[in-house]
Amino acid sequence: MTAQREWFEKDYYAVLGVNKDSPAKEITKTYRKLARKYHPDTNPNNASAEEKFKDISAAYDVLSDESRRREYDEVRRAGPSAFSGHGGAGSQHFDAGGQDISDLIGQMFGGRGPRSRGATGPQRGNDVEASITLEFVDAVRGVTTSLHLTSEVQCQTCSGSGAKPGTSAKRCTQCAGRGVVEEDQGPFAFSSACPRCSGRGSTIENPCRSCKGIGTEVRAREVNVRIPAGVDNGQRIRLKGRGAPGRNNGLAGDLFVVCNVVAHHLFGREGKNLILRLPISFTEAVLGANIEVPTLDGEPVTLKLKPATQSGSRHRVKGKGLQTAGESGDLIVTVEVVVPKELTKQERAAIEELARVSKESVRSHIH
Repeated sequence: MTAQREWFEKDYYAVLGVNKDSPAKEITKTYRKLARKYHPDTNPNNASAEEKFKDISAAYDVLSDESRRREYDEVRRAGPSAFSGHGGAGSQHFDAGGQDISDLIGQMFGGRGPRSRGATGPQRGNDVEASITLEFVDAVRGVTTSLHLTSEVQCQTCSGSGAKPGTSAKRCTQCAGRGVVEEDQGPFAFSSACPRCSGRGSTIENPCRSCKGIGTEVRAREVNVRIPAGVDNGQRIRLKGRGAPGRNNGLAGDLFVVCNVVAHHLFGREGKNLILRLPISFTEAVLGANIEVPTLDGEPVTLKLKPATQSGSRHRVKGKGLQTAGESGDLIVTVEVVVPKELTKQERAAIEELARVSKESVRSHIH
C-alpha cells in the first residue's frame, strides 16, 4: 500500500487527536507531545508504541506540510471510488461542485492514479548520553553545574544548512524539488525518494567546508545542567532537546546525564532517608544516655538512648533526611556498642565486679 492509498483508510487528524481546522502550530505541538510519549527510546521493546510512533510520524509528515495537507484533504473528500473509473470505460464521478473527480485526481497526481510521496520527512536527532560525578551533598541537595562533552551539534559555519556561507541549496533537477521520482505501473504511478537529493527536494552545489554539507559537526560544548535534589547513584536525568540536532526540521534528540555519586565518609542513603552508623560505649548502652548526632547540614542533634539499648538497634531522627518535592526524609541512626581494646585497672576491676554480681547468662536461651 502506498502512502497516498493509505490516505483513504487513515484519518491523520484522528491519529494526532486534532480537528480538521486545527492551525499548524497546534498540530506541531500535539505531534511533539505524542512523539516524546511513544518514541522507541522511551518505550524499549514495545511494538505497540513503536507502531503508534510510526503512525503519528506519518500523519505529521502530511499535515505539517501546507500543500500536502490540502492534497490530503482533497483526496479524502474525493474518496476511493474516484479510482474505479480506471477499471472501465464510461465511469464518471463528480464532486459537490460538479467537477469530474477523475480529473481532480488527475490534476493532483499528474493525470494518473495515486503516488506515494516518499520524501524524507523530519528526522529526530540522536540521543546523547554523558556522565557526571557529584559530591554526596550536591546529589542530596541539588545543584546547577556545567557539563563538558563532545557531541554532534549544528554546524556553526552554515547554521545547519549544509551550504557554504553566501550560497544556498538549489532545487533538485531530477525531481524538480518534489523529493520523489515516479515509476509507472499501469494506471498508477508509484513514487520513491529521489536518489539524487535523498528526498530533500534540494541539492547543495557548494557544500560548507566545515561540515562537508552535512549541516552538523562534532565539537566540544558546555551544557548547564540542573541536578534535582535527591538524585541517586546511577540515576539518568533527561534533558529534552539537548541531544543531537534533527534533520529536515526534525526535533533534536535528548541528552541523558548519568549521575555518579561519590560516597560520603559518614552518611549513606535508603531512599529518601539518610543513614548513619554511630558508635556508643558499653555504659551508654546499658545505662542510657543523651548522644550528640551529626547531621548533613552541620547542625548536630541530640538522640536520647533508653537504658539497655541494644547494639544494632535503629533510631529515627525526624526531618533530617532528604528534602525533595515537598517531602522530608529522616535520619536513621544505627548504634553500635564498641568494646574497648584496653582497660585501666579501675575499669577492669569494675567490670570484674559486674561479672561477679551478675547472675543472668546471655546464653541461657540456647540450652
